[in-house]
Amino acid sequence: MKFKNSLWLVMVVLLALVSVSMAQEEEATEEPIVLPDLEGRVITVAVENVYPPFNFLTDDDEPMGWDYDVMAEICERLNCVAELVETSWDGMILSVSTGELDMAANGITITDERKEIVDFSDGYVTLKQVFLVRADEDRFETVEEFLADESLLIGVNPATTNYDTAVTLLGEDENSPRLVVIDQDVAVQILLAEELDAVVVDAFVGQRYINLYPDTLKLLDEELTAPEELGFVFPLGSDLVEPINLALASMRQDGTLDELNQYWFGGEAPLPEEEAEATEEPVSTPES
Repeated sequence: MKFKNSLWLVMVVLLALVSVSMAQEEEATEEPIVLPDLEGRVITVAVENVYPPFNFLTDDDEPMGWDYDVMAEICERLNCVAELVETSWDGMILSVSTGELDMAANGITITDERKEIVDFSDGYVTLKQVFLVRADEDRFETVEEFLADESLLIGVNPATTNYDTAVTLLGEDENSPRLVVIDQDVAVQILLAEELDAVVVDAFVGQRYINLYPDTLKLLDEELTAPEELGFVFPLGSDLVEPINLALASMRQDGTLDELNQYWFGGEAPLPEEEAEATEEPVSTPES
């Protein structure tokens, strides 16, 4: 019996060693991705320049952010020139869908509805949506408790998946008096002024606001949505989708994409120099 048990143990160890060896060999023999040459093609890319950490302007009006670094890396690999064009959010996807611009960055969530008018790249990061609240908030600890108190207000950026989530939370009522639809930066200022009670944000964007206002803001632990992917947006049938996807795949393969995601979404990147001060005077809640 002891001999059989020993033989079985040896076989298990050998199988484990073989599995590890095969995995290492597969990793070592992974072939580099062959990238096309776009021959210096200029690619116009829509961004807002007001959406850190994806894109924003410094005190000296210098643009920076994840979008700028990633597009520079992509064009380095594809031999193209990325021209990032400041565009308002409300017209961004439409501008791309009509071919006015070649593509859009700006941290856009991949949705079936949007796929009806534009193409998406492969997802480059997965996010979750959460409530951003004041750090001293003690009236609720969960989303359910928040929703149960009909005096509490939600701030949310218009025409975004954050907005769709807020509407769903309030029972598909886009005219709810509890919903304040306003630019995200303004919503955060109103939250700090205690005229709003929560703002729906993507978690890593929320973390950037916490870095801006340490000990003043926090995120609720509870997620508002299932994980969602962000992708670049293109006109339907664009010939840029495949090369951009190949460039992203090569960046995943060599670890560059993970490094940039960690830098910008992991809290290591510099904050915008134009750090908005919390408003000292009470801010009037705008009409929703």
